[in-house]
Amino acid sequence: MEVALIIVFALLGTAIGSFLNVCIDRLPAGKSLLRPPSHCDTCQHRLSPKDLVPIFSYLWLRRRCRYCHAPITLRPFLVETGSGLLFAFLYWHYGPGIVLAVTAIYSSLFIVLAVIDLEHGLILNKIVYPAAAMALVIDVFLPQPGIISGAIGGTIGLVFLLLPALLYPSGMGWGDVKMAALIGLVTGFPLVLVALPLGAILGGVVAGGLLLLKVKKRKEAIPFGPFLSLATIVALLWGQQIVDWYVGLF
Repeated sequence: MEVALIIVFALLGTAIGSFLNVCIDRLPAGKSLLRPPSHCDTCQHRLSPKDLVPIFSYLWLRRRCRYCHAPITLRPFLVETGSGLLFAFLYWHYGPGIVLAVTAIYSSLFIVLAVIDLEHGLILNKIVYPAAAMALVIDVFLPQPGIISGAIGGTIGLVFLLLPALLYPSGMGWGDVKMAALIGLVTGFPLVLVALPLGAILGGVVAGGLLLLKVKKRKEAIPFGPFLSLATIVALLWGQQIVDWYVGLF
């Protein structure tokens, strides 16, 4: 039964990943998530249900549109596969319950933020502001992190990146500042002190590697959102253990 439920959540995750791809495609362009129905971006042909089976349709069609044979990017496949694996892992990690549901919602949110920032260099207010309102409501009704912890975390997140944005505006976008505040609301205190430094470390290591390999030049922008998103998911899953380990050192 346990294995069967993990498989169910994996399939659910791939289906949600398909919807996340719609969000990633349409929100930066200011398009509706509902209309028009899913279609090929090249030939505009409406996609049939058999074209929309997560993962399977992408592989069966060999990364091409059924109607005009235009190539399909790898990103939809990666998002669907990653979401499926993540949802399966979340069920295995938490088991059924409200914590599973909330963590799955937050993980989906940060996948969208990460990919949009990676592809467009944008952290959209139309995502961050409603997500912050949702996090506040969740904080009110759930003991973890709780409204006080969430408010403290949101304040710490805001200040954490506000100072770099003021001191070095060309290197830190205001979208990153708003996202850091959102992360604080989601993780609460003290887990915000895991998520944000971890995101900074991940971003610094990857940026240093890209510069060393000359993939990026010194003045080229590197999106920070993907690293913050990954660090937030890690903090939600293992943040308390990391805090306990760190405190135990002293």
